[in-house]
Parts: sequence; structure tokens; C-alpha cells
Amino acid sequence: MPFRFVVLLAFITTALSVSSQYTDSALLKKHIYYLASDKLKGRAPGTPGEKAAAKYIAEHYKNYGLLPKGTDGYYQPFTYNMRNNPHDTASTGKMHSGRNIIGYLDNKAQKTIVIGAHFDHLGNDGRGSSLEKNPKGKIHNGADDNASGTAGVLELARYFSSNNSTEPVNFLFICFSAEEAGLIGSKYFTNHPTVELAQIHSMLNMDMIGRLVDSTQKLLIYGVGTGDLFVEKLNAINRNRFVLVFDSSGIGPSDQTSFYLKQIPVLHFFTGQHTDYHKPSDDASKINYTGESKVLDYMVDLITEFSSSPIVFHETANKESGKTSFKVTLGVMPDYSYQGKGLKVDAVTKDKPGEKAGLKAGDIVLQLGDTEVKNIYDYMGALGKYSKGDSATLKVQRGEKKLSFKVVF
Repeated sequence: MPFRFVVLLAFITTALSVSSQYTDSALLKKHIYYLASDKLKGRAPGTPGEKAAAKYIAEHYKNYGLLPKGTDGYYQPFTYNMRNNPHDTASTGKMHSGRNIIGYLDNKAQKTIVIGAHFDHLGNDGRGSSLEKNPKGKIHNGADDNASGTAGVLELARYFSSNNSTEPVNFLFICFSAEEAGLIGSKYFTNHPTVELAQIHSMLNMDMIGRLVDSTQKLLIYGVGTGDLFVEKLNAINRNRFVLVFDSSGIGPSDQTSFYLKQIPVLHFFTGQHTDYHKPSDDASKINYTGESKVLDYMVDLITEFSSSPIVFHETANKESGKTSFKVTLGVMPDYSYQGKGLKVDAVTKDKPGEKAGLKAGDIVLQLGDTEVKNIYDYMGALGKYSKGDSATLKVQRGEKKLSFKVVF
């Protein structure tokens, strides 16, 4: 999980009931102990550890009877360039490879729910994103981030493929790579989908669901504003299991963002931040396996509740992605996979300076004020010159046209 949000709205339900148990905490433990073992050395994209993890996931898909839905069996390979990603300065300028692992449960339905998580992590050097003081040579096992989500995909795949029930939707189970590099794998999938995007009912993402705190039972769910039925259904099936903390935004800290940008309703499940985040100490021994199973059981009930109903997509007012120390913001999400000159805009936040000036998704920022923007580093340097109330000229490429806007921060 490369991004974090801090402004959250809490909703607490009070209905009392006993929830069912569908998932197996022992299997979750088996998966996470393998994926987060030193043997896999942090699952950085393109490394032998990532490939071993991909093979492990694909073998389980096969055992569960899922149909291959990649471009190479269960795999969807891709390459990417890191020149535009400030989160991975150690790899800047290098070409990397990754692979998504995709399995399909065909219930002969018209709509498909995507259940996803990223399975990559920071390798043995932190890839420029470690919060360890001296990360080089230290394996970042990523048990919570995000072996927990990957194990969740596998366990939900096992459940839905073996529950002797035919749901009114199909399921596409996807484990994404290169999420830590800027949502590269999920963006690649949504730009090269192996099922029609119009067929997708919704996308449920799991990123860091392994640290449920028993004393608080707090479950954070992002994206609740992107679908018309989400809040109603999430509260209805809670049955006093969790203290639910909702965030409406579609642009969030993980792979659901790539689907939201294609106007697909999304939810992202998250059990909260902790001091082992992006450190070598994020180990399998610290996972709350019973808690994770409880989160997954809640998701099963949710899917059962809303799978027979169409979800109407809603655009949301989105927050900034990631941390920033700048005094001002333009309000854009960069396209980290873009390899050309300038900063390509993947999304524009409502009511922020960029949107008010006329900036649109797909625009390529070429200049901000007197600074030529060749890449994201130039953009960040230019942004750091301004304070609230300042104005600047923004020059962009939009298709064949070059446009200029006045931005007021």
C-alpha cells in the first residue's frame, strides 16, 4: 500500500446477530507464512521471489477450478519504466517486468465481480519506499502489505468455487504486481482487460487486512461513495461485527483506484496502519489470522447481499493520493507508467486548483510557472515554489493541442 489517507468518517451499526464463518484462518496462515517468508525475499516485481509467489497463486487457482483469464494462462505479463515514480528512486530509468495472476469463476452470469489484491512488495532493499532507516540488504516480507490481501483473494476463491452455490455473478480473482511502484499492474489490467469492463459489476480490493485490532474491531472501508447501495448494504450486514469507518472517495491508497478511474464502483478493505508498515518487521507472526478471517466472512456476506442488484456508479470528491509536504496542491494523480516527456495526468480531483483551471485527465503537464516539467521530479520542484493564494501559468498538451491555464492555489 503506497498511499495513506487521514480524514475518515465513522459509522457504527448496532444490530445484534451471530455471523457465519466461511473462511479458514489456518489456510490464511499457511498462505501468508509462505508469501512472507525470507525465501521469497520481499516479492519485488520481476525477481525470482515474485515469480515464485505468482506460481503459488496460479497453482491454487488451478486447484480451485478457476479458468485461466490472463494472456498467458493465468498470467498477464507487463513491463514498465520507473522514470516517473518518486516512490522508487532506486530504480529510476530502468525497465521492470511484472505479472498479474487472473482466474475466472464462470457462473454464466451477465456481470462479474472483481476480487483483487496486490501480491508484490519492496524486496530486499525497500525500492525507495522503505521506512527503515537503513533498508539495504534487509528483506521486506510484507506480511500485512500485502500477503494478507493475497491470501484473502485465495481464500475467497476457494470459498466461492466450492460452496455448492451458484451466485448471480461471475468472479474474476486478480493478484496484481507492481502496486508499490504506483498501481502499475492494476492500471495495466484496466487498460488491457481480459473481460469487458462493461461487464464488471464492482471491484473489491483488499490491501493490509491482517492487523485487525481485537480491542477496537475497527474496519476501514474506502470507496463507499462510488456505488449507490454500498453504505446501506455494508451497514445492513455488519451485525455488530466491526466498528465501520467509511471513506467515500474512489481515488484511494491502492488498486481499486485503477478501476474507479474506469467508472467502476469500488470498495477497499483495510484494517489500519501500524509501525511495521514498509519495514522489514512486517512479518507473518504479527498477523491476526482470526481477525482476517472475520473480515473475509464479512465480505462473503456483503457479496451475497448485493450481487443480485446492479450497482450504480457515482463519481466522488477525491482526496489527494499519498503524503505531501507542499504548501499547495494542484489536485492530480500522476500516471506513473507514462514514459514520455512531461507529467501525464491520470485523474483530476474535484474542486482543486487544477480542476478549477480546466485541467483534465489525460493532459500532459509541460510547464508550471517558469519551470519546464520533463518528469514528476520537475513537477514536484515547481510545486514547492508556491504558497496558498499564489497563481501560476500551467501549460499542457491535450491531444494535438497545447493549452495554457491560469492556476490559483
